[in-house]
Amino acid sequence: MANLKEIRNRIGSVSSTMQITSAMKMVSAAKLKKAQDAITAMRPYADKLTELLQNLSAGLDSDSGSNYADDREVNKVLIVAISSNRGLAGAFNSNIVKEVKRLTTEKYANQEVSFITLGKKANDIISKSENVVENNNAIFDELNFENVAAIAEDLMERFSAGEVDRIEIIYNKFKNAATQIVTTEQFLPILPVESENASTADYIFEPSKPEIVQGLIPKALKTQLFKGIRDSVASEHGARMTAMHKATDNATELRDALKLQYNKARQAAITNEILEIVGGAEALNN
Repeated sequence: MANLKEIRNRIGSVSSTMQITSAMKMVSAAKLKKAQDAITAMRPYADKLTELLQNLSAGLDSDSGSNYADDREVNKVLIVAISSNRGLAGAFNSNIVKEVKRLTTEKYANQEVSFITLGKKANDIISKSENVVENNNAIFDELNFENVAAIAEDLMERFSAGEVDRIEIIYNKFKNAATQIVTTEQFLPILPVESENASTADYIFEPSKPEIVQGLIPKALKTQLFKGIRDSVASEHGARMTAMHKATDNATELRDALKLQYNKARQAAITNEILEIVGGAEALNN
């Protein structure tokens, strides 16, 4: 059995760890509230804009001034993997890496695949085995629509120039603090409406169809990417809060077990001392 000093040191170490994980949990909970409110407010607008864009894409043609709906043969694929810059968030980042491996080994096994990574953690792993053409860790330092729009514009230029035939986005979609859903969305080309019950409205374009398309499509694509990053940020804080909550509970259980072990060892030491005193007294009497 470990001596009392070793057990006391372990109790102190576990208690310090528990204080850290508890503090991280509270910080993540505070950040989660803000991030959750942001994505909850944005999601209906982004979803409706995407629906409108998909309805509109069914009528895009060569005179619309856009090639964002060109469904050409897929030879080159660009995947945007959204992770985080920090760890200690459970399986948040590893799930993104797993989805990347699934796409490269299954869906796009016969295509040339390249990556743009947003976040340090996924980039550290993906860059070891895949072709990462760009990494942007600073996007999370000042997350706003303008900075994300610049990334979206770069993606649109790559597609328009024919550098890639398809662009996919991988991110964690926020459901609640304990659940994040790994989601893969096609960014370009624009997906047409697939549902038979989908709206097939005959739009009247004013002032003109090319002007509407040139203004609406870029905005919708920028909003789609911004929503994905917002979802990922909320999911990160939720995953970290849950992970730190579990870590705090585990540290509490370990500390209680060590305290029990310490008390048993201390009681055993006291008992031995009493026995030695009694034995010594008996020896003197004899």
